[in-house]
Amino acid sequence: MIVYGRNAVAEALCGRRAGTVGEILVSESLAREPWLAGRRLRVASAEAIERACGSREHQGICAQLAGYPYVSTHELLLAPAPLIVALDEVQDPQNLGAIARTAECVGATGMVICERRAAAVTAAVCRASAGAVEHLRIARAANLADFLLAARGAGCWCYGAAVAEGAVDYTTPDYRGGVVIVFGAEGRGLRRRVADCCDQLVTLPMRGQIGSLNVNAAAGALLYEVLHRREGLDSTP
Repeated sequence: MIVYGRNAVAEALCGRRAGTVGEILVSESLAREPWLAGRRLRVASAEAIERACGSREHQGICAQLAGYPYVSTHELLLAPAPLIVALDEVQDPQNLGAIARTAECVGATGMVICERRAAAVTAAVCRASAGAVEHLRIARAANLADFLLAARGAGCWCYGAAVAEGAVDYTTPDYRGGVVIVFGAEGRGLRRRVADCCDQLVTLPMRGQIGSLNVNAAAGALLYEVLHRREGLDSTP
């Protein structure tokens, strides 16, 4: 995989794939920055970097490294009192990257994405996550509903974010202990079986004319509420 962008490359140099980083193509001005000192650099033009990584969004740098090291869902469930973010067929790489960034920032144990009909971790996702995927453990599930059942069997509570009948306000659950927070695909939301495998559906308040949030925005709001509750803080009025 060739990752591009300052943050994506910088985090790759200190993340789980650090030992696999190969040649780094870099602009002449960026090559003089201290964080790249001692690295194997090749100064190249903006056009050459774009050809190498396939994107104009490279910010003057790209690096070759090994493919993304997915972990198993079992590994995530073995963690004590895990906080796991699960995505139900989220297909937009920008959303996947942005949610991964939020998940890493709140200290999530890891993330579970679907093997099929969903975005995988690509160079675009690495950049959208600002390099967070280099630190956040991500697993792929062949069947997300089956993963949720396994998580419940391992003692986790599973909460699905949804605008649906029977959903409770997002501030209602305790969120401590083992927790899986599930977010649905763009537009469609949670699939029926996935929703049925959750212990509880939770919803964010909608006070305006629009009836729902982008999945990335919803993840940001809900995951920080989860963090507040798990750290013993109360964010309710």
